[in-house]
Amino acid sequence: MSWPNSSSDASNRLDTVTVTVTVTVTVTVTVTVTVTVTVTGSVAFVRELVMQDQPSGAGKVTADQLRRGAYLYVRQSSLKQVVNNTESTQRQYALRGRAIALGWDEGQITVIDTDQGQSGASAAGRDGFQHLVSEVSLGRAGIVLGLEVSRLARNSTDWHRLLEICALTGTLILDEDGLYDPRSFNDRLVLGLKGTMSEAELHLLKARLRGGQLSKARRGELKQALPIGYVHDLLDRIVKDPDMAVRGAVERVFALFAATGSARQVVIAFAADQLSFPARIRTGPHKGELVWGPLKHWRVLSLLHNPCYAGAFVYGRKRGGRTAEGKATFTDVPREQWTTLIEDHHEGYLSFERWEANGRLLLSNASSRGEGKAGPPREGPALLQGLVICGKCGRRMTVGYRQHRDELFPDYRCMTKAIQDGARVCERLPGKALDAAVARLVLDALNPLAIDAALKVTDQLTARAAEADRLRAGHVQRAQHRADLARRRYLAVDPDNRLVADTLEADWNHALREVTEAKDTYERARSEAAPLEQAVRNRLATLADDVHALWADPATPMRERKRIARLLITDVTLTRIDQRIVAQVRLTGGQHHCLTLPTPLGKAKSWQTHPDTVALVDELLEDHTHREIATILNDRGLKSGKGLPFTDLLVRDIRDNYQLTHRYQRLRERGLLSFAEYAHAIGVSETTVKIWRRVGLIEGIAYDSKNGYLFHPPGPDHPAPTVAQGIKFSDRLAAQQAALSEQSHRSAV
Repeated sequence: MSWPNSSSDASNRLDTVTVTVTVTVTVTVTVTVTVTVTVTGSVAFVRELVMQDQPSGAGKVTADQLRRGAYLYVRQSSLKQVVNNTESTQRQYALRGRAIALGWDEGQITVIDTDQGQSGASAAGRDGFQHLVSEVSLGRAGIVLGLEVSRLARNSTDWHRLLEICALTGTLILDEDGLYDPRSFNDRLVLGLKGTMSEAELHLLKARLRGGQLSKARRGELKQALPIGYVHDLLDRIVKDPDMAVRGAVERVFALFAATGSARQVVIAFAADQLSFPARIRTGPHKGELVWGPLKHWRVLSLLHNPCYAGAFVYGRKRGGRTAEGKATFTDVPREQWTTLIEDHHEGYLSFERWEANGRLLLSNASSRGEGKAGPPREGPALLQGLVICGKCGRRMTVGYRQHRDELFPDYRCMTKAIQDGARVCERLPGKALDAAVARLVLDALNPLAIDAALKVTDQLTARAAEADRLRAGHVQRAQHRADLARRRYLAVDPDNRLVADTLEADWNHALREVTEAKDTYERARSEAAPLEQAVRNRLATLADDVHALWADPATPMRERKRIARLLITDVTLTRIDQRIVAQVRLTGGQHHCLTLPTPLGKAKSWQTHPDTVALVDELLEDHTHREIATILNDRGLKSGKGLPFTDLLVRDIRDNYQLTHRYQRLRERGLLSFAEYAHAIGVSETTVKIWRRVGLIEGIAYDSKNGYLFHPPGPDHPAPTVAQGIKFSDRLAAQQAALSEQSHRSAV
């Protein structure tokens, strides 16, 4: 076949081209058929038409590739597409015919469709794609079939990794448009462009959807999943749940938190009152149904942190992401980075200001952050827990406890710099005497208001008990309503339809059992709560006139004393001045009180050695070792700080703790020499010097109890090396005595 010569614009001209196609069929003889077709069109158009009529890519298939398997990858992005987009699935399965047409047998074709309902944005979580890549890597695949690039991967990284592996193993890739060999530059270029376009297509789809969401969110019209206590009306507006039991449970959570200041105490109160909390099923066949169960701590925190309960519309509180394993993660976003915040968007369960105050209180309760937050009142004996401020740096001080003889003693410590910077503790002050002084101040302030406080507490307890009783009664009414509904359904069914009647009868019996259980729980809770309520009333009436007795009553929990203190005290600033603790107490009403307390002598200081004894040890170190000093101190009847006798180790610890000069250093400062220095001065070995000291030829000054000695510099009468060496010790000793006698005699003459 020949094409007409043309200039650069020849392809744009209309020419009449005669195309001759030769078809050779071999049976027993060769038959040549010549067909002449006249096509009117441009040269490029005719060339493309003819190339389409030829078997595209058939020459790329080799015998080695035909010996390997053919892998057909089938995927839909969601289960909804799997159910509804059946035509796309059929087209993907139909690619088996393309593989058979290229020469693969039916038994060689492996269909991988385990990733149905999985997104192609990432290879994580797609077991089918991972299996496909592994088969290609092992050289078992001769061809990979997919309807289009987006079915295999919508991520350029995953797609190009598959292309590289296919190029290394000589695996072909076939899609709806044609057959490609990744080893060929042109084919790899086309496949790379297709992968890039697939990823860009996914980005555009997401951007279009995201833009619509953001537009509606900025107007406050985006429909989102609502927390328990809210529903959408017919106009998609956010309104409170019409179920009074649901609304009452949510309102009780916020009321209890306002009273206790602790999410855990809210959970404890619900459990003590035997109350349940509602939740709606989010997914599955029972989606939207209301269920009741015990209140959990995480659910209380979810309610308190959610601004929807304050009547605000919020979008962008959390940012989604994925881990390296493909697991979805969500992180909280700071408030200033929220996409949308519209206050007074709908009716709230509390004001926005109250919601912000709850957030600050929850943050202060998180004492585990190491920031020295106030925290909720707890059971420890520290009265001022969370109220103490360091007078040095202005940070809040935390509480630490010391145990002595089964009693806990609180200490107030400023630990922020020590935790964050690894520095020393800023300030540490004992708290037992301070707590007692502040308690007296609190009691003096409470005396005029004791009766009023008792009456308010009584009213609050009564209202809380009535609310709990109302919620429990609501559970009984709800169970009775379900039983009545089951009864009406059973009576409305045809009696001859026994299959349906038996099922409805079982539902009715189950509803009746729920009514019985709800009534039993209600009566049991009422009987348990009534005596307790009466006991509390009697106790408050008895102790209202004597607030000191109420405070000192052993049955009063320490947590309640702390709550009383927090009602009156704003904060307490502690400063150590010389040997005194100065406490600046700020009361809620604006009054200020200054308390001055002596610093208690800690156990460590009470166990310290008396200064006179330390001075005596310093003096004795001039002429004695540690063991000798211990003997002298014990002979004088002196004792350590703990009342124990002295030992050489205790003397050493005193020397180190009080930084006394070591005896060795004192002797060296006098000019005494070590073994090596003395031996070098007279020209002998250290061993010789040691022998001389041991036999008494020279005198050594001990500086410890482990044969450590120093020596005075050698004088004119030191032992002579030439005389002393090589002579028996008895002869050397006699010669030394004779020399001394002769010297004495000459001196006398």
